[in-house]
Amino acid sequence: MGDEVDLVLAQWQVERPDVDASPVAVLGRVARLARLVERELKEFLAHFELEPGEFEVLTTLRRTGGAEGLTAGAFLNAALVTAGAITNRIDRMAAKGLVERVPDGTDRRVVRIKLTDAGRVLVDSMLAEHMARYARLLEPLDPGTREVVADALRALLERCE
Repeated sequence: MGDEVDLVLAQWQVERPDVDASPVAVLGRVARLARLVERELKEFLAHFELEPGEFEVLTTLRRTGGAEGLTAGAFLNAALVTAGAITNRIDRMAAKGLVERVPDGTDRRVVRIKLTDAGRVLVDSMLAEHMARYARLLEPLDPGTREVVADALRALLERCE
């Protein structure tokens, strides 16, 4: 029993046996899995008329922002995306009434981004189902294997980032 990546590896073994294609065994599967997880996320979010980037705004603010929200810089650090991407996302989310920009109470030059009540209600209503869907994707792996995979992926990410 094999998957599409096994087929790719077998094809390279025939066509170019002189090239070590073994990295595809891991990275090809990671890439395929990322596409499948993204498709699953998009299907889920479509029910809420949200894009993945918008959901990231909601979840980042929910897990890190507290009642006072985050400054733009703190938000960028927490979300790990570019300033341009965040500005557009925040604009869309504000238009939907899910986030707001508020002046900082101590420094008028600073603007904070925070969830509105509607944004908090929405993300809270989605979170359990979102995590349950992700858990279903991992059902083929027992808890010990999940931990080993998570540790291995962490090591790869630390090296690549």
